[in-house]
Amino acid sequence: VSTQSTGVYKNSQMRKHTRNQWARDDPAFMVLLAGFLAVSSILFAVILKLSVSGFFKFLLWVVFIDFIGVGLVIAGACWYICGWVARKENLPQSPEFGYSFDVHCNAFFPVLVIMHVIQPLCWHIFIDGSGTWSSFMGNSLWVLAIASYIYITFLGYAALPFVRGAEKILYLIAALFIIFLFSVCLNHNWGKHLINFYRYRIGE
Repeated sequence: VSTQSTGVYKNSQMRKHTRNQWARDDPAFMVLLAGFLAVSSILFAVILKLSVSGFFKFLLWVVFIDFIGVGLVIAGACWYICGWVARKENLPQSPEFGYSFDVHCNAFFPVLVIMHVIQPLCWHIFIDGSGTWSSFMGNSLWVLAIASYIYITFLGYAALPFVRGAEKILYLIAALFIIFLFSVCLNHNWGKHLINFYRYRIGE
């Protein structure tokens, strides 16, 4: 998904021609992502020094809130906007909600790798500090993860022949970079804020 994103969406175009739908037929990829989250959560559990019960609370949060819950919100918003544009311009079709959630799942994979694997492994090396360097390195991972999510989301909607102006999604990357610069100048370490938030919401 991370390196051959355009190929993934070519498969969606093939499904449309052969089965008259853009979305995947089964939730196998979503289940696979949930499994990856379960394994990667062990790294976070080590950093947070969670108990067994705390680990399962954390796992439930990242799967059902961070992945599925947030994904439903983003997919729902994108699906609604595409449908609204299609109705406004009298286009003959619009994507299924399932396709919008597929786009989220595709875009979430690099986020999982960067934020749930690379970030924990690098935590004690250069992120868990109080200086500007720690904020720069930690926040850079966030920018890479979110920019990857935005770019793969763009590819997902650009692959639809009836969606126009999908490139506007990429403007979010420019806004993200500006926010990143301000965060580093103010020494706001997003990674440390995330860890503190996780500790708060699971009560440990």
